Amino acid sequence: MHQIPDESVDITFADPPFNLKKLYNNYNDKKSANEYLIWCKKWLSEMVRITKPSGSIFVHNIPKWLIYFASYLNEIAIFRHWIAWDAMGTPLGKTLLPNHYGILYYVKSKLDYKFYDIRMLHKRCRKCHYILKDYGGKKDQLHKCGPIISDVWTDIHRIRHKTRRDEHPCQLPVHLLERLLLMSSGKGDIVFDPFMGTGTTAIAAKKLGRRYIGIDIDPNYVEITNKKLKEVNATSINGCYVSVFLNKITTIQSNDWEKIKEGFDIPKTPLDLEKSEIKLINNENAKIKNMKIEKNHYYQRSNNQTLYNQKVNMLSHPKNK
Repeated sequence: MHQIPDESVDITFADPPFNLKKLYNNYNDKKSANEYLIWCKKWLSEMVRITKPSGSIFVHNIPKWLIYFASYLNEIAIFRHWIAWDAMGTPLGKTLLPNHYGILYYVKSKLDYKFYDIRMLHKRCRKCHYILKDYGGKKDQLHKCGPIISDVWTDIHRIRHKTRRDEHPCQLPVHLLERLLLMSSGKGDIVFDPFMGTGTTAIAAKKLGRRYIGIDIDPNYVEITNKKLKEVNATSINGCYVSVFLNKITTIQSNDWEKIKEGFDIPKTPLDLEKSEIKLINNENAKIKNMKIEKNHYYQRSNNQTLYNQKVNMLSHPKNK
């Protein structure tokens, strides 16, 4: 990270080991609390340094460590949100059930940072399919797509099925990263992840037309990532990037709705919308299109520092910003 120029990256995202004795191939996830926090402050400082004034910093972890991270980041960046990602944990004895991971959201400028309102589909009953939220007699004001997203995310679940997992102990769902990127970046922006793992951040970036730099110390994870990236195309509707999981929209930028709404079969009345959700349609003008996005890169930490510097400099060149 020392080799990356100051203020050259639009988004930095970190999902570090949690110091919970997880079994990684090339990393010892068993440090003393003090040793772990000293190590974390080093890369947190670097994340803030390389982020542009208009950019955002995201850190995913458990609350136990995030309170320390936030205390440190408050000194060098500007706090925006603690995003609570609802992902049920395991009962641990005499304690409340750990039921969320946290994502710290920091910026470097009070006014000039990038931010986009994002929307999700309305939450519905899994049996009757009615909208769950009571809008108090104002259902005629329902947005056709869904509500503006809050700082509590309950609609994205951990990866539970082995068929969707790689050989990695702590893999995040791609549409979780897509939501963060849609909220804080635009087409062509550079996303950086110092703990790339098996490529979740890079895949999310490529699907949304962003560029990326990733680092990981495990060659096996790098190989898995590169193989997966070859199979990934960008996802868009009428030129607007969207996040899709299991053929359903999970996140859109609110300002894009007028451009993409023709891609959906939309119930005509508020009562119909209450009973039935919007659905993607398939026609030449409005279907989800696969678009080839160029200038995407994924790099393993390498002893060939000159080549690495050339690649980083190419991505951070003024004409590419």
